[in-house]
Amino acid sequence: MKLITVAQVIKLHYKMAEATGGMTGIRDLNLLKSALSNALSTFDGTKLYPTVEEKCANICFCLINNHPFIDGNKRVGIYVMLILLEYNDVKLSFTQKELIDLGIGIADGSLLHKNIIDWINQHKI
Repeated sequence: MKLITVAQVIKLHYKMAEATGGMTGIRDLNLLKSALSNALSTFDGTKLYPTVEEKCANICFCLINNHPFIDGNKRVGIYVMLILLEYNDVKLSFTQKELIDLGIGIADGSLLHKNIIDWINQHKI
């Protein structure tokens, strides 16, 4: 799987804030690193997130819930997920409202990691 670096996510955060508004800055660099590395976790030699979709969903979930940035965590989480899916040849079709609802649902706790995987699979083309 093609991954994204911490430095790339930070650049995306600044570009997104420039384009859509909001404050910039990292609240906790370690939480950002954790959000990106958690998708590669294993237990007893078994990958906890074996598919591209599961890894991307986990990164999205962790970026949103870890709150590594001062502002824009939902936007960055969703954007990084979409970029990683695209990098890894997973094509999606969705509306802007569906993306907004996904981000808000993750942030308010009504959507869990499994729900993000389901959302990805339902929107594959």
